[in-house]
Amino acid sequence: MTIALTCGEPAGIGPELAPLAWAMLRDELTFLWIGDPGHLPPGTLWEEATPETAPDIMPRALPVLPRDFVVPRKPGQPQALHAPHVVEAIDEGVHLVRSGRCSALCTLPIHKQALIEGAGFAYPGHTEYLASLAGADRAVMMLACPELRVVPATIHIPLHEVPEALTARLLTDTILITHAAMIRDFGVSRPRIAVAGLNPHAGEGGKIGTEEIELIAPTLEALRVQGLDIAGPLSADTMFHAAARARYDVAICGYHDQALIPIKTIDFSGGVNVTLGLPFIRTSPDHGTAFDIAGTGQGDPTSTLAALRMARDMAQARTAA
Repeated sequence: MTIALTCGEPAGIGPELAPLAWAMLRDELTFLWIGDPGHLPPGTLWEEATPETAPDIMPRALPVLPRDFVVPRKPGQPQALHAPHVVEAIDEGVHLVRSGRCSALCTLPIHKQALIEGAGFAYPGHTEYLASLAGADRAVMMLACPELRVVPATIHIPLHEVPEALTARLLTDTILITHAAMIRDFGVSRPRIAVAGLNPHAGEGGKIGTEEIELIAPTLEALRVQGLDIAGPLSADTMFHAAARARYDVAICGYHDQALIPIKTIDFSGGVNVTLGLPFIRTSPDHGTAFDIAGTGQGDPTSTLAALRMARDMAQARTAA
């Protein structure tokens, strides 16, 4: 059950989070950090490892699959020379999970601009790159914490483009991928799915927009006919208080902030980014590179701990299925 943990952007807090996570999880689970050991904080206890040797090493040292990034790390200062090696670490992690040598992939935060400038990275982010490597038609982003799971149907696009981008096909695919993942990866035998309306008050019967009447409601009804347990379209402003959350297992939202604001309000430090629709498990801490505190020792490992634990739990769920 070794989890592959990719290094992420060396100039960020990723190299500092790995040894913190090891210290807190070494008696609980096993992960293998893929990166340049020279980028780890001074004094880090680490040993060269493979997925097979990592479980024996984990109790005494951080297991590391070493990669030479050529130049030293400069906290807070991304370097173009690191970019190709960051991508190679991701590639190696994907290879390890697809070959069955690791049970899941957990990725520390990358810096997209550094990858564009240094490696010609042509993807909006981690999720899309992993989908490309896996040959997946579409991957879906879920944000999860113990109190809430949310999935935005559209992600990193301007708000004014959302109504056109949110098609019946996109919404259907998002819900079906989420439904399958809830069963396979989270052990929920009959997922209860709540779907938010796009407009305030879910359109208020067409007075504040017609997407709910013309698009969302017919799409949801077609999925109910297939046997899915779906509520909606619901007014997003009343979906996320405690009593409402108790009525569903996962919420599907129309756009990025509609999904991410509630979960980051509920659990800012402990949220986990999960990619659904891949042939392997992938989780990531729900934060960025934190250049402003890199190298200061102030990095908070809470989300990384949650991402590693969720990767383990999802792998166990798939094994039990």
